[in-house]
Amino acid sequence: MKKKIALVTGGYSGEAVISYKSATTIEKNIDADKWECYKIDINPNGWFYMATDGPQVSVDKNDFSITLNGAKIKFDAVLVGLHGTPGEDGKLQGYFDCLKIPYTSCDAATSALTFNKRYTVAVAAFAGMYVAKSLHLFKNIPVTPAEILKSLKLPLFVKPNNGGSSLGISKVKEAAELQLALDKAFKEDDQVLVEEFISGREFTIGVFKSKGQIITLPITEIISKNEFFDFQAKYEGASEEVTPAQVDEAVAEKVRAEARKAYSVFNCNGIVRIDFIYNEADGNPYMLEINTVPGQSDASLVPQQVVAMGMTLKEFYSLLIEECF
Repeated sequence: MKKKIALVTGGYSGEAVISYKSATTIEKNIDADKWECYKIDINPNGWFYMATDGPQVSVDKNDFSITLNGAKIKFDAVLVGLHGTPGEDGKLQGYFDCLKIPYTSCDAATSALTFNKRYTVAVAAFAGMYVAKSLHLFKNIPVTPAEILKSLKLPLFVKPNNGGSSLGISKVKEAAELQLALDKAFKEDDQVLVEEFISGREFTIGVFKSKGQIITLPITEIISKNEFFDFQAKYEGASEEVTPAQVDEAVAEKVRAEARKAYSVFNCNGIVRIDFIYNEADGNPYMLEINTVPGQSDASLVPQQVVAMGMTLKEFYSLLIEECF
């Protein structure tokens, strides 16, 4: 009998729009011969099963089940396609752990840790990985631009500490711009990360586990037409993405090795995407962040990397589901 898979999408943040696009791609590429897929939309108005035809059905949160035509349907596993909170910060994973339902993403602890950019780089540095020098700011503890510039050198990146999709990020080249950048980031989050700019090539790489093996996908190089890989560059075409990256094998292997190390150090599961800056001056890849629910829309990087590896998305999603059992 086919196993029943809940594909969760939506979310409570501005990233929900990307979640719905990801869900469309995943749904199109789930192997219907192997899995019975049910799309579950988790949004501020409630949790609903979205049938292609017919009314939406509320999810019973007591056991994460739905009732269709009088029959109760419980899920064998969850395919997490929900970006931002509560799918990427560990909240849903903790709930599924309580219900003993397997899922295709990192566990609650890893998700919560990696959702916090500062804690991520702190753990990476502790493990001997290269990261940018940074400061962690809190909304309720005001810090002046002058105090920041005593610790860090311009140019700087200012970004919301939690969340993704490059919302609220600024690159600051002059001291006079710093306060505006802080205000912009604090609009998105109560915590802000300020980090020194590392010059170099921007690489991003998907990493997943299958049959216990950590597997790296082909590397993508991001060549942004904007100052950096911001929301517009990421989703509105203002960047060039080269997959596989045109890069010396020795450099590529350094990036792959750091990506595998990060996957192990952070005890990742499922597919994650790890962003690096490769600094040509010192020959080291600096880890920027780990995305534990990377985008799966047609424009997203992981699907491009899967195809570049010579695998179909159908095969790929099946591997992720099989691994979570």
